[in-house]
Amino acid sequence: MNLIFDWLFSQYQDTPTHIVVLELISVFFGILSVVFSKRNNILVYPTGLVGTSISVYILISYGLLGDMIINAYYVIMSVYGWYIWTRKVDKTHYTPITTTTNTEWKKALGIFLGTMLGVSLLYEYFDKWENWASYTDILTTGIFFVGMWLMAKKKIENWLLWILGDFISVPLYIYKGLIFSAILYLVLTIIAIYGYFAWKKLLNKELQTV
Repeated sequence: MNLIFDWLFSQYQDTPTHIVVLELISVFFGILSVVFSKRNNILVYPTGLVGTSISVYILISYGLLGDMIINAYYVIMSVYGWYIWTRKVDKTHYTPITTTTNTEWKKALGIFLGTMLGVSLLYEYFDKWENWASYTDILTTGIFFVGMWLMAKKKIENWLLWILGDFISVPLYIYKGLIFSAILYLVLTIIAIYGYFAWKKLLNKELQTV
């Protein structure tokens, strides 16, 4: 166990203390946000905004352009999602959990491809190409952009994209030396799996009452 802790904290030897503290705060609010999302609770957005705002600052420092854009985009989508989640579809019901339609999947594909192209151009413009980490960052950016859009629209499939994107992000953050963030994405992968099944139960209940 000591060897694990020694290795964990050795990754932060040359990291400024304020970055470590900010990363831990961001991790805490990130987990809290996903837990609220799993519970279909509107607090997913204010807690998420705190975590992602901090992440933008950290990711700029580490040159992860894709993930920085993800968090900046999340701020925008949080405002949109906050509105959608609190919008009443009739006098007594708010926006329900639904499945993604074929038309929405086509839009999702457009968002995915457009995002990957946009981030690739940014990498080229700022000359940030490194190795597999750059390509992985671009891929996860596309996945998360679609996931956020589907979450804001309360589509159950958003969880499948979170599971995929979170899992892929673990080795990326280990490689960058952001171990706490890597642990966060591992935890988020597990929570997202539970989130999918929790929303599936809610969706089945809503379908039975229709």
